[in-house]
Amino acid sequence: MAVRSITLTAAALVIVTLLVGTLSRAFIAAPAKQQVAWQVPTAALSTAALVAPVAAHAAEEKVWIPALSAVGAGFAIGLAAIGSGVGQGIASGRCIDGISRQPEVADDLRGVLLLSLAFMESLTIYGLVIALVLLFANPLIK
Repeated sequence: MAVRSITLTAAALVIVTLLVGTLSRAFIAAPAKQQVAWQVPTAALSTAALVAPVAAHAAEEKVWIPALSAVGAGFAIGLAAIGSGVGQGIASGRCIDGISRQPEVADDLRGVLLLSLAFMESLTIYGLVIALVLLFANPLIK
C-alpha cells in the first residue's frame, strides 16, 4: 500500500512538473523596452486618466476604458458574491445555533433568516447590475 502511494505521488509530481514546464513556454515574452529621453511620471498619467476619461484612450485606439471596465465588472461581481456568501453563511450558522438552543422559536428565527438572506442576495444582484452596466451600457464609452 505504501509503495503504491509513493509511486502515485511521484507520478503526480512528474506530471505537474511537465505541465508547469509546458505552460511556462506558452507565454510570449514582453517586448524589450526602448530608451526614452523624457518620460512622464506614472502618478501624472494616473491622475490624468482619473480626471479626464478622454485621456485614458490610447492613441486612436479606445482600449483602456473598456478594459478597465471589464476589470471593474469582475471586481464588482466578485466582491459582491464573496461578501454575500460569507454573510449568508454566518447568518445561517447563527440561526442554526439559535434553533438548536431554543427549538420553540424556530419559526420566528426562520422568518427573520429568510428575510435577511433575501436582503443579502439583493446586494449581490446590485453588484451584478453594476457589472452588467460596466460591460454593456458603460457611460464612459462614447
